[in-house]
Amino acid sequence: MRDFSSDHSALALNTASLGHNLEGHGAGWSPERVIDACAERGFGAIVFWRREIGARAVEIGARARAAGLSVAGLCRTPFLVGTEAVDRVAVIDEAKASIDMAAGLGADVLTIVVGGVHPGTRGTAESLKIVADRVAEIALYAAERGVKLALEPLNPVYAGNRSCLTTVRDAVDLCETVGAPNLGIAVDVYHVWWDTDLDAQLQRAGKDRIFGYHLCDWLADTRDVLLDRGMMGDGVADLKAIRASVEGAGYAGPCEVEIFSANTWWKRDPGGVLDVMVERFRTLC
Repeated sequence: MRDFSSDHSALALNTASLGHNLEGHGAGWSPERVIDACAERGFGAIVFWRREIGARAVEIGARARAAGLSVAGLCRTPFLVGTEAVDRVAVIDEAKASIDMAAGLGADVLTIVVGGVHPGTRGTAESLKIVADRVAEIALYAAERGVKLALEPLNPVYAGNRSCLTTVRDAVDLCETVGAPNLGIAVDVYHVWWDTDLDAQLQRAGKDRIFGYHLCDWLADTRDVLLDRGMMGDGVADLKAIRASVEGAGYAGPCEVEIFSANTWWKRDPGGVLDVMVERFRTLC
């Protein structure tokens, strides 16, 4: 495993950790201010959300690189299935627009959260077939734009309305079904910490299909499964063991802190939050 105790250049900020993924949350820092704050603290990379980029993708990507940060990713495509994704043409068009934004930013990876159970179906099997069909189409477009796509399986509590893709096993299966070389997975501690089959499935994925690693923690007494994530070290996830599995499968990229925390971390001074991230990353992750 990599030693981060004296070098945290692998640390990346997902700006959702400052509340930038939802309207009305966080301190309202501009992308430029966030970039500068990360650069000052030795972060190596940053991941943005579409809502904060707008029409400024090229400008913001250049600004990040000028400050010494790589743009590790963009969050996220629209849902590909579920009640918000009935119109296939509209879904594909919006997904392509998100790919264009990622390309403009110079982002390495565009994350896919697939969406919940599709209308008229039960369980997840049929929905996953629809996901495979739609991912296959946008993967071709993403390849033309030089963008990698990362399927992010979510914790099973979200299966109904946010992600019918709930395990790394199913994510790797989907990658194999589609067969696109620019399609892989994102491994988020919040969504996989409980999975006793994680190590074996990461070995299946290997370095060619693990496109991202996301850090946070699962609070034992979480009050909101969407908006009450823990800072690393505050919960029950075995962070070092998970990273050992991820890196043991060949991943050597950024470690991206992504914390949805409406009533705790999003209410604190962003500079202080970034300082805590650095300290926790160097000592606990």
